[in-house]
Amino acid sequence: MTTELSARTSAAIAARMPAHLQRLRWSPAQLADFQRDRLRALLARAIERSPFHAARLRDLDPARFELADLPGLPVMTKAEMMANFDQAVTDPRLTQDLVEQHLAASAAEGVRVGLLLGEYVGLVSGGSSGLRGIFVQTLGEYADFVATILRRIMPPGGPPPEGLVIGMVSAGSPVHSSGLAAATATAPPVRMIPAPAALPTAEIVGRLNAAQPPILMGYAAKLAELAREQRDGRLKLSLRSVISNSEALGPVERTAIGEAFGVPVIDLFVSTEGLVGHTEPGGAVFTFASDTCIAECVDDDGRPVPAGLPSSKVLLTNLHNLTQPLIRYELTDRFTPAPAPPAAGGFLRASVDGRADDLFRYGAASVHPFVIGAVLARAPAVREFQVRQTDRGADVTAVVDGAPETADLAALSAAVQDSLRLAGLPGPQVMMPVPPPVTMTAVTRCSWSGRAAGCSPTAAPG
Repeated sequence: MTTELSARTSAAIAARMPAHLQRLRWSPAQLADFQRDRLRALLARAIERSPFHAARLRDLDPARFELADLPGLPVMTKAEMMANFDQAVTDPRLTQDLVEQHLAASAAEGVRVGLLLGEYVGLVSGGSSGLRGIFVQTLGEYADFVATILRRIMPPGGPPPEGLVIGMVSAGSPVHSSGLAAATATAPPVRMIPAPAALPTAEIVGRLNAAQPPILMGYAAKLAELAREQRDGRLKLSLRSVISNSEALGPVERTAIGEAFGVPVIDLFVSTEGLVGHTEPGGAVFTFASDTCIAECVDDDGRPVPAGLPSSKVLLTNLHNLTQPLIRYELTDRFTPAPAPPAAGGFLRASVDGRADDLFRYGAASVHPFVIGAVLARAPAVREFQVRQTDRGADVTAVVDGAPETADLAALSAAVQDSLRLAGLPGPQVMMPVPPPVTMTAVTRCSWSGRAAGCSPTAAPG
């Protein structure tokens, strides 16, 4: 990653952090006013510059729009967004082909790339369902996203002069949100020390021991593994905070990680689409950043669910990304809203049921599923995928756009084998059979996990 991009990213985060810290003290009325104003700006930009949204939101007057009107807008899905990408973004230069080319050039760890068209950040996500999506935003919009992640773990007086130092055990590639943050946020207000989850455990331990970060952030499964390393004396960290991100954190893992490192665990929810939530140390209920994303917890029929009842999905409206408007965008995560005490300031509070990823275990070697999923998510032709662990590697079923040869399944299989080998699995074997033909009106949405992944047919837009 270029020094110039790192400097620009750090400067953009620093410029936004004071306002973000101030928002944490807002009253519900202040939050609602801000949401309304940002929502009106988002709708105006979407209608003016996005043909996709202009058609969906015709006859709407953004200047008179109120928060109470939001449930009347149509829902958008990831499948719809990807099928209409060129028409959904607000800069006509941002075609899907151009973004894919940028992501492909950025995929390798440590690759020296800059901003797309000199101003945009590109990210990719497979999500909890395995359905691939690409997301683009300006550097400033991305800095708002990162500030939202960092603000609740900042000291009360703000970041120290040398910056908040965080050891990051998550994605290694900068096409993923945690990987890009680790590669670019390298100067105050935050300095991230990357120790990618795809590395063998011994190498991760070595990097962390050398850096001695006061804060450790990583995938729940990797933190549980590092907790064993800490208990056994190979990892020697003295932490102020430990933060689990991107996966469901169960009570057993929460207790084990907290006891090993001597601090209660903060759970962090981050979606590439822009929704961020934090728990209190040792807690299980998230407070979501409702100033940057409005999240509606709804049932199968799109009706709001009351506090205490689980939702079927979450409809997200991203208020800080005006480049790729996500307006009532469907996330398949299940939230259970919690009553909001007055101190919550109107921010959504909810528990989360979803995104659990176990480690793949092969004898003495343990591999995070991200090692496989990241390779598949980076392949433009792969629309959805399913992974099943085998004794020596994995069986992968992929749904691809067009003919199977467009995905070059042999090369993709070899790339997954290389990723497994680098993660410490000797002689990995990966089977990737030619997928059966599918239609856009009957797609099988697949997930992946450390044991076996289950798939169920669902309807998708034609």
